[in-house]
Order: sequence, then C-alpha cells, then structure tokens
Amino acid sequence: RVTLLELMMVKVSDKNSVTSEEMNVFVRHADFLAVCFQEKCGAVLKLTAAADVEDEEALVTIRLLDVLCEMTSNNSQLEHLQAFPGLLETAVDTLRLTHLAGKQAVNIFTATHAVTGQGEISHPAVGFKSHLIRLIGNLCYKNKENQDKV
Repeated sequence: RVTLLELMMVKVSDKNSVTSEEMNVFVRHADFLAVCFQEKCGAVLKLTAAADVEDEEALVTIRLLDVLCEMTSNNSQLEHLQAFPGLLETAVDTLRLTHLAGKQAVNIFTATHAVTGQGEISHPAVGFKSHLIRLIGNLCYKNKENQDKV
C-alpha cells in the first residue's frame, strides 16, 4: 500500500505529464483516499509510544497525508476535497492530538525535535505536523466556509 501511494504521489506531483483523463481518475479516487485517511489518522499517534517505527498502518497514513497534500495543491482536485465532509475537521483534530502527543513524549512529529548530538533521527513521522498544517491551509485556500471553521 505504501508503494502504491508513493507511485500516486509521484504521478500527482508531476503536473506536466498528467492527462485530463488521469486527472479525472485522481478526482474519483480522492474520496476514497480522504475516507482512508479519516479512518486511519489515529495510527500515527501510536508511534509516540511504540518502539517499532515500522507500523504499517502509520506508514500508510503518513503517505495518505502526503498524497492528499499534493492533491489539494492542484486546483482541479482542491475544490472537490474542500467540500469533502469531515476532512478538514479530521485534519485539525489530528493536528491537536499530535501536538499534545509531542508534548507528552519525545516529539517525533517535527524535525526541530528530532536532532540529537549524533545527527538527525530518521523517523517516518518527522514532518507529519507540517503536512497536516499544509493540508489544512490548502483546504482553507479561497474557501471562506472552511476558514471560518478553523
């Protein structure tokens, strides 16, 4: 699943080579990806307590967030995802929870806290909060209703 999401990420982020037919496929799959993210976003929070950083559900959720960020960076998919029920609320709630989890334990979600005397820690969740903020920003872009919600 992670590999498939990484392939989607590459294709979505390369805006020059995407045909209108492929873009329509991405828009149709955007709902499915948003629902998957909403259902699995709590899996990333388990990484703060677990010593095992290879939790597959958490890695899938991190990649889902990356793909959603790229999709909301594209105008043809942005309006569709801005209106998706509950996606903005889930992103804001997950941001609150990751912020609290980062205060209670070692903060694995931001790069500034992932530096030790021996260099940076390579953790898959580093940058998760910044990607949540990017998604929230994209969902609020030129959308007064979503801006008011936040």
